[in-house]
Amino acid sequence: MAAGDAFLRARGRTLTAFRPDDEYQWKGPFYFIQGADPQFGLIKAWAVGDTNNGDDEWGEEIKLAEQAVQAINKLNPKPKFFVLCGDLIHGMPGTQWRKAQERDLKNVLKNADQDIPLVFVSGNHDVGNTPTRETIDDYCKSWGDDYFSFWVGGVFFLVLNSQLYFDSSQCPELKQAQDVWLNEQLAVAEKHKCKHIIVFQHIPLFLREPDEDHDYFNLENSVRQEIMEKFHKAGIKAVFSGHYHRNAGGSYRGLEMVVSSAVGCQLGEDTHGLRVVVVTDDKIVHRYYSLNELSSQGIEKELLDMLAEQN
Repeated sequence: MAAGDAFLRARGRTLTAFRPDDEYQWKGPFYFIQGADPQFGLIKAWAVGDTNNGDDEWGEEIKLAEQAVQAINKLNPKPKFFVLCGDLIHGMPGTQWRKAQERDLKNVLKNADQDIPLVFVSGNHDVGNTPTRETIDDYCKSWGDDYFSFWVGGVFFLVLNSQLYFDSSQCPELKQAQDVWLNEQLAVAEKHKCKHIIVFQHIPLFLREPDEDHDYFNLENSVRQEIMEKFHKAGIKAVFSGHYHRNAGGSYRGLEMVVSSAVGCQLGEDTHGLRVVVVTDDKIVHRYYSLNELSSQGIEKELLDMLAEQN
């Protein structure tokens, strides 16, 4: 497979790395890796206090992304996939350093083990805080579809463009299209009686409490309530996101909201890291590892033992 194709596997609203007919059936426990916000350029921009134009260096992010890829490549058994939950780069659509940041991130990611598919989720820096048809089209040309679904071992995964929930004022028809598509996908999941449904999106529904106030880091309350209710009714077990550059999370009526800190710039007390997510017959278990910890020690025995169980 050509390296370039690894970035464009999300096509036709599905992920071509997995054949649905092979993946509808539960085949026992597996795991995947979730990362978020490599965001090439933010460390410098944050340090100089200029998040609009200060992103002209990203050497530190390159090293962190390389460390993440090397840590994942060493894991045994291999994860089923590696999902990056948005803000791949810092440069907003149309800004000066965007293309160079994108090129350098792809140069790092093309060294990922080709047996571990890459799954990309669009963030606000990828499509803009107020996305347009043009900014979303540009994202799709580089990274594949902005929303899609795929099956792995009897588990149904949904990747959403959360920016359409944050501000779709410039492309209301695209939000409507995602809503229609999502309802269709949830009907498919019900028909196939999947083991679990898991969602990936950049912006968390909420950070800690389902009824917390709306701010930059979560979705507006009425939008959030509607999505949470829809997800709860559909039996979705977990939503994994990034955006906050810190670890957080909570739950709503059996739906777990998992907020993972960044591979790149930290805005709190957490370390650069990745989340290991183990999917078993009856539950989803996850742990956030620092890059240093995952590189040097790998996955702890407790999680490996869960993978070895036959159900």
